[in-house]
Amino acid sequence: MDCLPRELVPEILSRLPIPSLVQSKSVCRAWRILIQDQEFVDKHFKRMIDNDQSFILQIIGNAIQNQLYFGDFSSHPNGGNAMITKKLTIPPLSNFHLVSSCNGLLCLRFTRPSFGLCIYNPFTRDYIELPKIITKNPASHHGSVLGFGLDPTTKKYKVVEVSYKGITCRTLPRRVAISSMRRPPLTAAYASSIESEVYILTVGSPTWRNFGRFPFHLMWQKSQALVHDKLHWIYYPDTINATDLIMSFDLVNEQFNEVPRPDFISSDMRFHELVVLRGCLSAVSSDNEGLEIRVMKEYDVRESWVKEFSIGTYVPRILQPNDQSIRVLCQLRSGGLLLEYRNKALVIYDPHCRIFHDLQVTFAGISTYFRIVVHVASLNWIETT
Repeated sequence: MDCLPRELVPEILSRLPIPSLVQSKSVCRAWRILIQDQEFVDKHFKRMIDNDQSFILQIIGNAIQNQLYFGDFSSHPNGGNAMITKKLTIPPLSNFHLVSSCNGLLCLRFTRPSFGLCIYNPFTRDYIELPKIITKNPASHHGSVLGFGLDPTTKKYKVVEVSYKGITCRTLPRRVAISSMRRPPLTAAYASSIESEVYILTVGSPTWRNFGRFPFHLMWQKSQALVHDKLHWIYYPDTINATDLIMSFDLVNEQFNEVPRPDFISSDMRFHELVVLRGCLSAVSSDNEGLEIRVMKEYDVRESWVKEFSIGTYVPRILQPNDQSIRVLCQLRSGGLLLEYRNKALVIYDPHCRIFHDLQVTFAGISTYFRIVVHVASLNWIETT
């Protein structure tokens, strides 16, 4: 490499996958400084967003719950129908769960040695335990919806937590299976039993800021929808038979706003999941016939919602006939959609041929269940100042 022109070294390194790039930091001091430079990070990010996303997977199981894997399409000889994985080092925490992510940084919720949150970079192995939320009655908050993202104006990461009183996480609204598409309407007793407050933390700050009461119920979702520097959730007001709507939180001005929802031909059709497809906010709805995905082509413009995909029912080989709960993960560079079934199977759907392909995932010691948590977009680091 010493024989190469100096300007070629950043070009070569910027094309490496993240695990190889992290290993390259150990080659010499000059490479380490280069790889940590913000201009290089931006270059690497721009290259990676043009390729298929990579993923962090958490294995679920009694003995190996805390294992993390990096999954990548690009380096597998079979291309898009197979994913290879690399086991990652985990932070010194017990019983953690991946709850959110941004730019390759993971937001983990852990229960031991004490209940809390931390931000972890699985490639540099740096992590920061976040301060606890201080409330007048800490035991009163039983459930929460959480978001994590970057404020582009300050280059600081922020964590948003909407804490609910009077319910547990298990009773918070969640995504639904195809066979149970419609959620039951809110009852007056249910609506009156929930109180919520919004807390915001700028990572590196010593305390959370209390934004006061929140008059809506947000739907818990496995992966966040972060578009245009805004976090997005499905929500509904405290009214009986309320219509599902979309709420955004702007990480720059720290304001909640309603986003125009897609219109459906049938009044019975409701969307139950928000996902980002090729940079666009997308809404997933379902019934017994399959999935429909509507994409907002121009952000915050109601008329720009279009029905982009209509996907029939499918059961991967390793699942039972009625095991059809589906999560849409992303759209691949080939145009195919990556789907996750019941934390057990990955499937690529080809919308042109309308064909499903079971994805081969190679693990060292794979268990029955796994959870795909994050699209890794770039190498990053944690700023604490």
